[in-house]
Amino acid sequence: TPMYFFLSNLSFLDICFTSTTIPKMLVNIQIQSKAITYAGCITQMFFYLLFSVLDNFLLTVMAYDRFVAICHPLYYRVIMNPWLCGLLVLASWILSALHSLLQSLTVLQLSFCSLPEIPHFFCELIQVVHLACSDTFLNDMMMYFASVLLVGVLLAGIVYSYGKIVSSIRAMSSAQGKYKAFSTCASHLSVVSLFYCTSLGVYLSSAVTHDTHSSATASVMYSVITPKLNPFIYILRNKDINGALRRFFTRKP
Repeated sequence: TPMYFFLSNLSFLDICFTSTTIPKMLVNIQIQSKAITYAGCITQMFFYLLFSVLDNFLLTVMAYDRFVAICHPLYYRVIMNPWLCGLLVLASWILSALHSLLQSLTVLQLSFCSLPEIPHFFCELIQVVHLACSDTFLNDMMMYFASVLLVGVLLAGIVYSYGKIVSSIRAMSSAQGKYKAFSTCASHLSVVSLFYCTSLGVYLSSAVTHDTHSSATASVMYSVITPKLNPFIYILRNKDINGALRRFFTRKP
């Protein structure tokens, strides 16, 4: 039950994550205009930051859920009770909203000399900050601090959880038990790898090269393609979801 509770939140988050950029992108393609209002740009930036950081939190919470399920199976129902699951999701939403609000408010303090052209397909925080005419030292420090504190700490939590999981799997005597434990984590590990590899690839490539076209293409993979692949990854690896879909499509009216 905790796993499906976190999966439902992740699915809802993926819908919100893609909805912050794709509708505006499709409108721009349809009307042949790439303009966006200042208020619309700040709003898009706020929700994009909110859902991207929340994705990090949820993946870390799900890693902890897998850690408890494999390393402490007898205490799983006691530890991962509904109260704790709800508290973890609520704390993730609050921290993500505070981070997004703080970053957006600091951008509002910047001034722009003329109508800026963002070399991207949406209002990304780094791209907007670099186009400002005023001093961006505070914004840069906040972005670096948030990256180290949020992404670094959360990724370290995922690595630590899977380090304990691997050591527990290696200690199992039966091959069937090892396979069952590994299959429990395979879907989540695939989503984590896809999310962090694409996101780190975007920001590392933008730091190394200044090719805006390649950076925008990598961002499409990170913010559009990856959330759409998550449901397929979990469906392919989950017998319960496969069975539910099979019963849904084969039932008679």
